[in-house]
Amino acid sequence: MIVTVDVGNTRIKAAVFEDDTLLEGFVFDKIELQKNINDILMKYKAVSHLVISSVGDTDRAAFLVFEKGIKVHFVSRDDSFPFVNNYGTPKTLGIDRMVLAAGATLLYPHQNRLIIDAGTCITYDFVDENNVYQGGAISPGLRLRYESMHQYTAKLPLLTLENPETFIGKSTQTSMHSGVVNGLVYEIDGFIEEYKAFCKNIIIILTGGDADFLAKRLKNTIFANSNFLLESLNQTFQYKINND
Repeated sequence: MIVTVDVGNTRIKAAVFEDDTLLEGFVFDKIELQKNINDILMKYKAVSHLVISSVGDTDRAAFLVFEKGIKVHFVSRDDSFPFVNNYGTPKTLGIDRMVLAAGATLLYPHQNRLIIDAGTCITYDFVDENNVYQGGAISPGLRLRYESMHQYTAKLPLLTLENPETFIGKSTQTSMHSGVVNGLVYEIDGFIEEYKAFCKNIIIILTGGDADFLAKRLKNTIFANSNFLLESLNQTFQYKINND
């Protein structure tokens, strides 16, 4: 039994796995890290490994305090991955993107895969049917779009996410909601169309904190799974054990 932990830019997600079965998931703030991890380990005493993917600024020492009872593993570029990395600057490729690419490679063999992670930033990662990671794109996520309009203008308010009733905004606020939400939906649908034209036999995976919100608004058929990174961490760790 293992616990996978995704340390993001704004929050932490964790899940308990027994083999390939996700038993329970958790979401909490960074300041609650040690308490929540300790609570998970107290509840699931059979956990043997803590597997961590981090793009945030959380200190590793916060996890290493648990080493007395279990093994702690930070996923790194030195691990074994089930794909060939064809990124032009491989050392700059985020661990979270590598884990997502690994999960897609292992779970969907012999297919082209586009993984879209809708979090603080939107990342697009493409792994072809020959298990070669080719690259992708990065753009601002929903929250960043709202914040940037507020911070870099004199009068636009700071809004929280709200579903626009129509694409035609009738006020400053509804115009902002339309621009943020519809703009991102059009962006994602546009990228999907580009990839579908570029290659056949492609599966589209949408994940991240805003996946469920966005999935309902996309025209394209996708596989939406907000826990895909946590599941991919489990798959990647199992692959490492079997191939190191």
